[in-house]
Amino acid sequence: MPIKISLISLGCARNLVDSEIILGTLKDAGAGFKIVDSPSSADIAIVNTCSFIEDAKKESIGVILDLIGLKKSGKIKGILVAGCLPQRYGKVLQKELGEIDGFIGVEGFARLPKLINDIADGKRIYSVSRNPAYLYDWKTPRQILTPRHFAYVKISEGCSHKCSFCVIPKIRGRHRSRKIESIVEEARYLISKGVKEINLVGQDTTLYGADIYGRAALPKLLKRLTALEGTRWLRLMYAHPAHLNDELISVISAEERICKYIDLPIQHISDRILKAMRRGTSRRSIDGLLTELRRRIPGIAIRTAVIVGFPGETEGEFEELLDFVKETRFGRLGAFVYSEEEGTPAAKAKKQIPEKEKLARWNEIMKVQQRISSENNGRFIGSEFEILVDEKEGSEKGVYLGRTYMDAPEIDGLVYIKGPGIRAGDFVTARITDTLEYDLVGIKA
Repeated sequence: MPIKISLISLGCARNLVDSEIILGTLKDAGAGFKIVDSPSSADIAIVNTCSFIEDAKKESIGVILDLIGLKKSGKIKGILVAGCLPQRYGKVLQKELGEIDGFIGVEGFARLPKLINDIADGKRIYSVSRNPAYLYDWKTPRQILTPRHFAYVKISEGCSHKCSFCVIPKIRGRHRSRKIESIVEEARYLISKGVKEINLVGQDTTLYGADIYGRAALPKLLKRLTALEGTRWLRLMYAHPAHLNDELISVISAEERICKYIDLPIQHISDRILKAMRRGTSRRSIDGLLTELRRRIPGIAIRTAVIVGFPGETEGEFEELLDFVKETRFGRLGAFVYSEEEGTPAAKAKKQIPEKEKLARWNEIMKVQQRISSENNGRFIGSEFEILVDEKEGSEKGVYLGRTYMDAPEIDGLVYIKGPGIRAGDFVTARITDTLEYDLVGIKA
């Protein structure tokens, strides 16, 4: 009888790619394993965890405790905890959670068939390396978990920045890039399977290639990808403002198949806070970059992320950030409450902001962005957009959910579309007839 495996994937799109590799590796191993949807139907449940900030850690621990409950009730036989949480806290978890049968970090996935068999045989396993160096390639087995019309491609792994608030370099290791040929072959394969939107991800996509080619090679990679027959949308995620240069802007502007969209986390705008964060940027450089992007790429949608309540952030510095958000009017913005992460320089700072004040600042900046988003969306009424249809809307007959070029999967807004002949995975032209705070409403043109 095959061992039945269920996987729960937590965290970001980069983690999702790892989950796809985990499942692909087990599926490729042959008849010894069977993938099932529900943990309660499995022999062994795997949870691929996130531990980037406190909320992510709480979510991961919550899922682990739920699985322990299933095991105690006899519904599953084994639990394997994978990913960032064991990579960061492996020995502590091994000591504190005796109900867990195995731990694997952010690499070593090729060994999973053996590790799963060991767990099935009653062994307790631990496979967490101290210095991650793993990179997958286009031949690595993957079971795509997204809808068949879009996929994520991880172009690099790890991060070499020393941001004072961030634990990613400690969890994922130093920045390392895949070869252009490997990424192109992976994209070619995905396109052959019906993928119409490829989202490029990594901890810092704009630094892609600097480690293996001697200089950032993202512009060259993008040109190779747009040349592939069948490419429709290419989207760039996780760009660092310190590395987004003139050549890259030119390629994004010139190539029709690259979505006029960029995910550009600025984190803050106060020069003192940016220096304390060790971001390698300044208000002047960020201002100049945003101005240049909008001048040279008309209609570009800029998504950003900011942190409120960073240690020592004064009321005046928060107001500076708030005013900048009001003036800049980002198309999409995610705000995060500063999370005090042990082992980071920022966690050792003396002037920690009280949690209540951090939450108040978060609420204030999100209210501002909500108003900006609503006003921005109002400008689109009467306009027509090419929409990539994601799925049928569950509650209302004849309504589908899709996205414009301005919206990345799972994190940005949606378009609610009505009209004849709409199918998930198709591109359709829609005229915008109404707006919601973050979403649009349209009819097929």
